[in-house]
Amino acid sequence: RVRDLMTTPPVTCLEADSIETAAALMWDRDCGALPVVDHEFCVVGMITDRDICMAACNFGRALNAIRVSGVISGDVFSVDPGASLQQAEEIMRVNQVRRLPVVDQDKRVLGMLSLNDIIREEAREKQLRLDKELSSREIVQTLAAICEPAEGGEALY
Repeated sequence: RVRDLMTTPPVTCLEADSIETAAALMWDRDCGALPVVDHEFCVVGMITDRDICMAACNFGRALNAIRVSGVISGDVFSVDPGASLQQAEEIMRVNQVRRLPVVDQDKRVLGMLSLNDIIREEAREKQLRLDKELSSREIVQTLAAICEPAEGGEALY
């Protein structure tokens, strides 16, 4: 289930925050995206490191002068904590996203689920199934190694 793999607590930012604040949060927590929440902790969008880079390049203003609200993706694809990993993967695949906010019925963010989380779990499961062919196991282990947090860091999503 999603609840078993999701990263908690989620790191979030507000629409009124600067993209400098969002970038600092991503840097500090070694993640590439943040859910953007309102004051009730409901997800209203997502901001990625790419969104920040493009805004820095195109707006011609200091990062602390650009609000998150001006660059967020309003299309938020999320998942319920009780959903299966297969359901989460389907949402990711269909919508071509690497990360999903895990939300309750009121759209309040509870955690994050990333492709990295799923790959690391798959690698753990493959280790336990010795009957799988070696090449498949090696591929999964390689992907899992790439997804590991930076030295001394904690990868969230």
